[in-house]
Amino acid sequence: MIKSLSINNLLGINDLNVNDLNLIFKTASYFKEIINRPIKKVPTLRDITVANLFFENSTRTKLSFELAEKRLSSDIINFSSQYSSLNKGESLIDTVNNILAMKVDIVVLRHPNPGAAFFLSENINSIIINAGDGSHEHPTQALLDSFSLIEKLGKLKKKNIAIVGDILHSRVALSNIYILKKMGVNVRVCGPKTLIPRYIESLGVDISYDLIDTLKWCDAVNLLRVQNERMNMNFFPSNREYSKLYGLNKDVMNKIKNEIIILHPGPINRGVEISSEIADSDQAIILDQVENGVAIRMAVIYLLAKKINIKNAD
Repeated sequence: MIKSLSINNLLGINDLNVNDLNLIFKTASYFKEIINRPIKKVPTLRDITVANLFFENSTRTKLSFELAEKRLSSDIINFSSQYSSLNKGESLIDTVNNILAMKVDIVVLRHPNPGAAFFLSENINSIIINAGDGSHEHPTQALLDSFSLIEKLGKLKKKNIAIVGDILHSRVALSNIYILKKMGVNVRVCGPKTLIPRYIESLGVDISYDLIDTLKWCDAVNLLRVQNERMNMNFFPSNREYSKLYGLNKDVMNKIKNEIIILHPGPINRGVEISSEIADSDQAIILDQVENGVAIRMAVIYLLAKKINIKNAD
């Protein structure tokens, strides 16, 4: 049985093979059982220091990583660009090297620029975990989404999964497409034509502009919010118009009749891509995703930290 990852950094989903995915999911299942016990902490990473470097706003991802690190008993450094020397002109490399001089083993990086995690991995001697780089990738979100789907659907091979919403600006969409295709899933993206990237069919996905037809086709749907902060022009007339065509509400669910699983990576724009009634329904597994996020990130950090111990042993 394979007991270690084939990678030294988690930069994107495409770096992972199927054995890596299975190992992460199996390890996450173990950690999920632990974090539901009365004593939730394990001393696994007592000698490991993790730096959380967040150059973009985050709630769920930042808190999830921090809690995962605390559950593993690692030492933690939290960094926010808002109060850093970056405002004085310091470069990303200099900022990170200063932090690494404090003997940091693992860097969790959230950055607005695509490729920032890869850039760091090429320039510093530390394990890098990509916590989201611009509109490029968000690998741990894709891992926790798939893990959540496996819990509900079992094996995902040949299942029909839809991703609906702002595909163009979403790192979650890209990472989910990569991981679902690796697992043999039929993937369809759906949204306004202006929010569907050109040439996305080259990733092996189908395209639809019809929400009802897509929901009738799928076993599960991952709803994405409209990322207004990444838009420099109007991609659709208004939120009201978007909600009318692509919002998931009770009327839409009544039209499709079939039971589907509903995911959302958050933050939720209630009343736009999903109504409160549906977001809080039994079909939505949004809070399961949050819980699974801690277990998945524990698994990723633990498995990558094992690489440090192997390197030191050599």
